[in-house]
Amino acid sequence: ALQMPPTNREVMANAPEEVDSRRAFLQRSIALATSTIATTSLSPNVAHADDNELMEVYFGCGCFWHVQHEFVEAERRILGRSDMQLTARAGYAGGTQGAGAAGKVCYHNALKIGDYGSLGHAEVVRLVIPPSSFPQFVREYVALFNEKGYRPDQWGDVGPEYRNLIGLPGGTSSPLVKQMVQVSQQNGDKLDFAKGRGNDPDARALCFIMDTQQYPFYVAEQYHQFHDGFNWGENYPNSYNDLASKLAKANVLGTSNCPNGLIGVGALG
Repeated sequence: ALQMPPTNREVMANAPEEVDSRRAFLQRSIALATSTIATTSLSPNVAHADDNELMEVYFGCGCFWHVQHEFVEAERRILGRSDMQLTARAGYAGGTQGAGAAGKVCYHNALKIGDYGSLGHAEVVRLVIPPSSFPQFVREYVALFNEKGYRPDQWGDVGPEYRNLIGLPGGTSSPLVKQMVQVSQQNGDKLDFAKGRGNDPDARALCFIMDTQQYPFYVAEQYHQFHDGFNWGENYPNSYNDLASKLAKANVLGTSNCPNGLIGVGALG
């Protein structure tokens, strides 16, 4: 069901301002995805679209470590993408303060610079995909939840920083929202949906729909990219972990220019 509950906070009149590093990162990612997909032979049942149809979306469901891995596998399976074509990136989105006074969005750090939680953001995973494949990625998203709408880390990572959200161009005004709700209903009907107002709360089985223009994506630090999962023993192959340095060397991973959160306060997802 699509809910439109009233908000207890005022929506900012103007969209958050995008920092240059995020804009440049997105342009490079789209350019890489379109150029490599255009030269790759895909099987007939793989969803794809013309270059100018690619769009940016993001998904939030608790800690972004496990979520990124699941969407990397989905990109490979649904779109037939190779390592260098992958667009899944861990990051932050959904806050009303954008990049804040520091002009950057960062993980918790001892210097308290651009703290994503203080800015109202949640942990998300960004993708650049053809609109025709969106329903398939929504299916991957709802599969993360159990029959009661609990996410994998429901009893571990709690609070607004780990809330459920989906970002797409136009938000609730997008024609893709109808497809999104239908896919959710067809796959267990585990979630309710509401229009995201920014700085939204964490609620079980409730997913906020965000407009990616008003609530843009900010890429996370490199040490968060292609990380092992949050559960004990949830370790991924070295070939997966090494994607962070591989894509960084190709200048397509994205640069956050943030302090290293590993120093001082740790780096729990």
